[in-house]
Amino acid sequence: MRSPALTTPDGRYIVVRGRLWRAANPHLSPVARQALVNALMAARRAVRAALAAEDPMALASARAQVDAAKVGLGERGPVWRDDGAQDFNRRLVRNTPYAAWHADQGSG
Repeated sequence: MRSPALTTPDGRYIVVRGRLWRAANPHLSPVARQALVNALMAARRAVRAALAAEDPMALASARAQVDAAKVGLGERGPVWRDDGAQDFNRRLVRNTPYAAWHADQGSG
């Protein structure tokens, strides 16, 4: 069983293998969030099926669906916060202002 992802103190990112990934928008309603998660999981299954079938058109469509769900969740596309802070999505945590916090977690 996986342990829960480490989340930055401000809730903006999760840390996966030393890299920051934008967290889902916490302002989404539970119903909207669940609908987007369901769409994301269905799209990921479609990617797997398209890969197995070696169907490039289905693969492109499924990947577009994954992207749309992630944009809806706020994990990709425009940031969900409006404070103007720099976005560190996909950056190594050691190269960001979160480096000291991460080191204190015993993770870095």
